[in-house]
Amino acid sequence: MRMTVTHRSVMTLFSSPDSVFSHRARIVLAEKDIQAVIQQIDGGQPAEDLYDLNPYGSLPTLVDRDLALYDSRVIVEYLDERFPHPPMMPVDPVSRAHARLALYRVETDWYTLLDDLETGEKSRRDKARTALRDSISAAADVFAARPFFLSEEFSMADAWIAPILWRLPHWGVKLPKQASAVEAYAERIFAREGFRRSLSEAERTLR
Repeated sequence: MRMTVTHRSVMTLFSSPDSVFSHRARIVLAEKDIQAVIQQIDGGQPAEDLYDLNPYGSLPTLVDRDLALYDSRVIVEYLDERFPHPPMMPVDPVSRAHARLALYRVETDWYTLLDDLETGEKSRRDKARTALRDSISAAADVFAARPFFLSEEFSMADAWIAPILWRLPHWGVKLPKQASAVEAYAERIFAREGFRRSLSEAERTLR
């Protein structure tokens, strides 16, 4: 389906102030120091022209001149290719494939729990908390191996993981002592200037 997109002279990200999906797009913008207008939209006040840009009205939605993109995965891949420095995905095909598998596992093992963590009934929330705690804890050795997740440099995987770890206290997820490497990793990520700039006012209150 072809859509008519209103030309914007400045890149604009329509963003939810408390969604992990919008947050990871904001992290990529901040880490790459991309100049963009962040238009925060809460659930009760959709932008009038959002549905003109995105037939699903979903967030985040990115507008770059005559181009409108939605789905956070599409958005961050576009940003990484449009602004290649610093790169957030490996250059060689084998390493890039491994990185995509890591992103897939984070999506499958962690992101699928979000609906229950946010809006599920108590029994479902409790089950999701336990599943997320155990899954993160099981990966503690991976977090301990390198400064960033499976990498010596900040990468797309870190942009995927950081919004989850930031929200753990909000969801009532407490990591066990054996996951201390995850806590150390999180503190390194949270101290980064890019991460601090990525936070909305609503997200700052979650910890």
